[in-house]
Amino acid sequence: MARPDLDPELRTLLADLPLMSSLDSEVLAQLRLLPSVSVEELLEGRAAHHRELDAPVPLSIFTPARIGPAPAPCVYWVHGGGMVMGDRFSQIDIPLDWLSLFGAVVVSVEYRLAPEATGTIPVEDCYQGLLWVVEHAGELGIDPDRVIVAGASAGGGLAAGLTLMARDRRAPSIAAQVLICPMLDHRNVTVSSRQYSGEPGVWTREMNEFGWRSVIGGGEVSGYLSPAIADDLSGLPATYIDAGTAEVFRDEDVAYASGIWAAGGQAELHIWAGGFHGFDALYPQAHVSMSARRTRNEWLVRTLGLSEGVAR
Repeated sequence: MARPDLDPELRTLLADLPLMSSLDSEVLAQLRLLPSVSVEELLEGRAAHHRELDAPVPLSIFTPARIGPAPAPCVYWVHGGGMVMGDRFSQIDIPLDWLSLFGAVVVSVEYRLAPEATGTIPVEDCYQGLLWVVEHAGELGIDPDRVIVAGASAGGGLAAGLTLMARDRRAPSIAAQVLICPMLDHRNVTVSSRQYSGEPGVWTREMNEFGWRSVIGGGEVSGYLSPAIADDLSGLPATYIDAGTAEVFRDEDVAYASGIWAAGGQAELHIWAGGFHGFDALYPQAHVSMSARRTRNEWLVRTLGLSEGVAR
């Protein structure tokens, strides 16, 4: 099928990245052996403190070194990795930028991965972690009325499912959700899904099928796991969704924003021309990546009334 061209700068950068067209259990085992980024490297040049908690699930807490008298906003981060890989430090430079810009406390959750954990276990892990964070908001220095749930790729899908779960269970309160190239639809039948099939890529239709097959595990599929099939998208908090034109999740992300609008909700949608899956996580200094990050930041300022520069 014809497909949108990559952004020229991203195409040049991507040429040096080894790409795959599919994923299997053997390759997954090898990918899981790759070292995670160190916390010291993550925090280099940032005025932040870090600690680890083993609450209902493992949580990493990043707190601005300079804290004002008022409780801080909280970013609850859910990492990506196709439901099958990654850890709570994956793509975390994105929310750590919000720590630096807005003085937000960043909490990153370690949810159980497929295929070892199937069904709604990953999203339940995320929910239980968030519930604990809000219940302990006072000791964490967090404003419980300014909790932002955010995630990328599979983490974006889990963040969306977590937000639906919190709405249905009437707790905790979520002020906004930021869904970055979210993995929302297990059916894998959109035009963009078919466009990014049969050739190596950062995340292809075949890799997506493996991820979903691993987490579904032969059971029924819940709307909390695959938010695209949720019956009701009403009553959700302010939502930000972005993706690239040149990626497998493009059309399901557009459809999710449309579903929120149809239910009377407020969602802001950005589809970045020439962006492949996870482009701004992989290459944050590319021009289109900087535009994507800046636009997210501006949305948070407008939506939550945050002030930039408070933690610099």
